[in-house]
Amino acid sequence: MKTASAAVLALTLALPLLGARPARAAEPPAPATLTLSAEGVSRLAPDMASLSLGVVTEAPTAGEALRVNAERMTKVMAALKRAGLADRDIQTSGLSVSPMYDYPNGQPPALRGYQASNQVTASVRDLARLGPVLDATVNAGANTAGQVGFGLSNPLAAENAAREAAVKALNAKAELYARATGHTGVRLTALSEGGFAPQPRPMMKAYAIAAPMADAAPTPVAPGELNVSITVSGVFEMVK
Repeated sequence: MKTASAAVLALTLALPLLGARPARAAEPPAPATLTLSAEGVSRLAPDMASLSLGVVTEAPTAGEALRVNAERMTKVMAALKRAGLADRDIQTSGLSVSPMYDYPNGQPPALRGYQASNQVTASVRDLARLGPVLDATVNAGANTAGQVGFGLSNPLAAENAAREAAVKALNAKAELYARATGHTGVRLTALSEGGFAPQPRPMMKAYAIAAPMADAAPTPVAPGELNVSITVSGVFEMVK
């Protein structure tokens, strides 16, 4: 009986130990994170321009307005090519013919004639030719001018410079936040690009122009500087 009692007691003491589990260690808190964005800008001189110009003519009939317009626009196209522009650099951007009315007081509208318009966009890849090209087309019969926008024939280098500047600005901003909140540094966990934004410089809005005098000074051109901007966003973990 002594032996049996000892066995029962040992079993009774062992049962709680069988169901016991070791205590789980506390998990470390998740690191604080930052979501930031920054912009990088690359500034450089343009190397090409886009010029909008055209011919507007009026006549009593639509056919006559179109005929006169076609004659003058043919001369304008020829002037562009003589100035060194290739076929790929000349593109028709608008062609229309519309009636014109007079509106006398107290009377129905009266048809006055028709207006034909033919607009082209020309790409000038040598900026030294831009002023002479504009003068040549006006002398050839162009009587409307739109905008002159400057650009880059190969923007990749400027875009990449803006990307590098954006990433540097992003990292500097993240490090600043880390220091301000008592952290020792940051670790980049995600990076995305928000967009590419070239900023062309338009020179003039559309208006009617008169043919310059033969001895007039060449049209001056000031290409200035282009800003190419890239925006990037990143997610950072802050390190204690």
